[in-house]
Amino acid sequence: MARVLLLPNELRDGLFCEARAAFPGECCGLIEGATRGERMEAMKFHPARNLATRADRFEVDPAEQFRLMRALRGTGRAMIGCYHSHPDGRAEPSPRDLDGAGEDGFIWLIAALAARDAAPHLAAFIFENGSFRPLAMTAP
Repeated sequence: MARVLLLPNELRDGLFCEARAAFPGECCGLIEGATRGERMEAMKFHPARNLATRADRFEVDPAEQFRLMRALRGTGRAMIGCYHSHPDGRAEPSPRDLDGAGEDGFIWLIAALAARDAAPHLAAFIFENGSFRPLAMTAP
C-alpha cells in the first residue's frame, strides 16, 4: 500500500482557496493521479458540488465520480482519492468520514480551517482494512 502522497504545491494552495470559499460549509472534490509502488501522485483536483444539506457534511455527486472514472479510462491515471474541508479546525477524519469510507487504498485529504481567514492545516489519510492511516505528504 501507499506510504507517501506526492502533492504539488499548486494543488495544495488551490484546496486552501476552495476551503476558504466554502467556509463555514465544506468543500469537496476528487483527486486524479497515479500509483507508482509506495507512492501515489496527485496530478489534478476535480472540485465537486457538495450535495450535503448540512454545513458540516460533504457528499460528492456520484454522477461526477462516474464521469471522472469514464474520462480516465485508458489514460494511466485513476481517481485515487477525495478531498474535503473541515470548518471546525481539525484535520483528521470524523466519525462521518469513517462511515462514508469503503474503498481500500483510497486517499482522503482533509483541509481544516478554524475561520475563513485562519491558516489552514492539511492532512492526508489512506483508508485500509476498515480504518484510516495517516499518510506522509511531500511536494514532487
